[in-house]
Amino acid sequence: MVAGVAGRASGYGWVVIILVRHGETQANRAGAYLGRADPPLTERGRRQAERVAAMLPPPDRVITSPLQRAQETASFIDGRAEIDARWIELDYGPLDLTPVGALPEMTMHRWRDDPDFAPEGVETFRTLAARVHSACEELCPLAESSVVVIVTHVSPVKAAVCWALGGELSLGGRMFVDDGGIARIDVADGRPTLRWFNRVGDQPGERAEEARGRAAPGG
Repeated sequence: MVAGVAGRASGYGWVVIILVRHGETQANRAGAYLGRADPPLTERGRRQAERVAAMLPPPDRVITSPLQRAQETASFIDGRAEIDARWIELDYGPLDLTPVGALPEMTMHRWRDDPDFAPEGVETFRTLAARVHSACEELCPLAESSVVVIVTHVSPVKAAVCWALGGELSLGGRMFVDDGGIARIDVADGRPTLRWFNRVGDQPGERAEEARGRAAPGG
């Protein structure tokens, strides 16, 4: 497959992991936490998935979270997507589908800044990062000779970017991932490099499809 990927005119080259956040759901539109609840894409979310598929090079392998919104987004990219449960969203437990911002401010700040802390019944970011980092390490050899696309959610994208940067997990609290946002990680000699992050719109990095002012709940 290497020769085929290397010959593409996309400019992506052939050493790449592409991370895609799924398209919009109604819970995302409403500004709610969205973890293991499993709503479908909205019509706008399907349009976002179509645009993502048009922006990407033909993949050699597509991996998706088991949740419906991710699988539906992946179907626009390649109908042969593989499911890997390590890419599922953070388990928000009792907070699933509740409004973002309802928790006390001090709790919100600690949750954002401390990867070992979470409200009662909620998965910690460090626990999520452990499974995501394991998946990234497995994909490194493959990504050195092919284009790998992963369709996932906000928190796994943040964890994978922390892995690529070799940075503290608290960096995740300073990232924003749009519906349909795309990140690219290049891999050479086993070393990941973050090439770009959260690209959206008709041309990667040139136009955002909406203002960045609203909160970025899970999903």
